[in-house]
Amino acid sequence: MKWRKLGHIYAPDGSLPWARSYAANPVAEQIEGDLFRIYFSSRDEKNRSSVGFIEIDINKPGKILRIADKPVLTPGDLAMFDDSGASIGCIVNVGEKRYLYYMGWHLTVSVPWQNALGLAISDTPNGPFTRHARFPTVPLDETDPYTVSYPWVSNENGKFRMWYGSNIAWGPVKADMRHLIKYAESNDGMHWERNNQVTIDFAGPEEYAICKPCVVKDAGGYKMWFCARGKAYRIYYAESDDGITWQRQAEPDLSVSESGWDSEMVEYPFVFDHAGARYMLYAGNTFGQTGFGLAVHTL
Repeated sequence: MKWRKLGHIYAPDGSLPWARSYAANPVAEQIEGDLFRIYFSSRDEKNRSSVGFIEIDINKPGKILRIADKPVLTPGDLAMFDDSGASIGCIVNVGEKRYLYYMGWHLTVSVPWQNALGLAISDTPNGPFTRHARFPTVPLDETDPYTVSYPWVSNENGKFRMWYGSNIAWGPVKADMRHLIKYAESNDGMHWERNNQVTIDFAGPEEYAICKPCVVKDAGGYKMWFCARGKAYRIYYAESDDGITWQRQAEPDLSVSESGWDSEMVEYPFVFDHAGARYMLYAGNTFGQTGFGLAVHTL
């Protein structure tokens, strides 16, 4: 699969208090026709992440039609699992409702942070999102004792399937993490059965962080895009017949440009189909500090 980069779309200009910097984890939601809302995680002056959005015509992605004046989701209450920030994972349609799964950030002392997964729900196709609870929907436990991160959830005929990130080791600095992708299932999208099923493992000793799965099921089976790094993130691709056992492509599916906003790293892919084309949203340098852009699949 080859991708043609369509260019940089958005990075905050610092004028909004909840979006002083960064635009990471882009997630697309079709509003109508060619109009798409692109959710993303941005940071305030205290480095806490909130979820906001812009709107674009997918045929003219470089022109921003709307920027949210307030965030969709803000950091949680003091001392809660998401008091240091909320980063979007995905949005899933459940009947007339929409489930927004997100990663909560909680800063700690002996290790850099802890993450668990929260849920916000919109009761209508275009309504606001409200936290389901102050506490995580997917908490830390014996299966995932250190972090639970960046969920991708699908609703397949009432069976919820989730691919998510988990640390299998931690330490006092970021490079001590060993973070890979696991799998879980649920009957209602809220209560999850986790059996420590690893779906994407490390390709070699140089890798220590694999995250942000995006899974598409089509006639050819299951396809996953994710980012992995030793020194810096690149976006990789894998295929599966059942969504559990995956064959990973050795070389990156999307790599850096020669110069500019995505010349050092690319990460946090979101792949979606529209009008016969396959698109990928992705973030750029310094974990999305330079914002995000768009690519399209070419034969």
